[in-house]
Amino acid sequence: MTIEEMKKKLEEVLSLKRFKHSLGVMDTAVSLAKEYGVNEEKAAIAGLLHDCAREIKGQALFELCEKYHINVDYITLAQPELLHGPLGAVLAAKEYGVEDEDIIRAIDCHTTGKENMTLLDKIVFIADYIEPGRRFTRLDEVRELAYRDLDRSILTSLDNTIRHIMNRGVFIHPDTIGARNFIIKEKMP
Repeated sequence: MTIEEMKKKLEEVLSLKRFKHSLGVMDTAVSLAKEYGVNEEKAAIAGLLHDCAREIKGQALFELCEKYHINVDYITLAQPELLHGPLGAVLAAKEYGVEDEDIIRAIDCHTTGKENMTLLDKIVFIADYIEPGRRFTRLDEVRELAYRDLDRSILTSLDNTIRHIMNRGVFIHPDTIGARNFIIKEKMP
């Protein structure tokens, strides 16, 4: 399936707001891929499809997770929106014909992050956070950092996200903590 065909199919299953967000993430991911020497087509596809499962809700979400053997634990049961990354990775392969494991992995971990993210994983993760349609505190700083120091931008975004999650009083996914700790341990001076 071509990127144009993927866009057409995605536009049919997402709300206009989510579709525009996906296009913004795609464009941002491509821009970052150019900056960091990553395959731009992979970045475009992963950015475009990262939220392909985001609007699947309720029983349908859990049925698809069961069908595709996606682990649902107490954290994702309490916060089912976290499942759209792993489910989106499966749907990218099954419904959009994506065979590239790098793309599938980037979609899978774009919501929570994870330890030892690849450059493509990082690009899609931060592109989702900084795409032009997003508006929240300290975003301009993270946008600027993303083009200068990708790891520092991810660390800042994770810190902001963790603060937000703590203020809401909900569970923090262990992959988010793992992503943050890995960057501090491996990448920060």
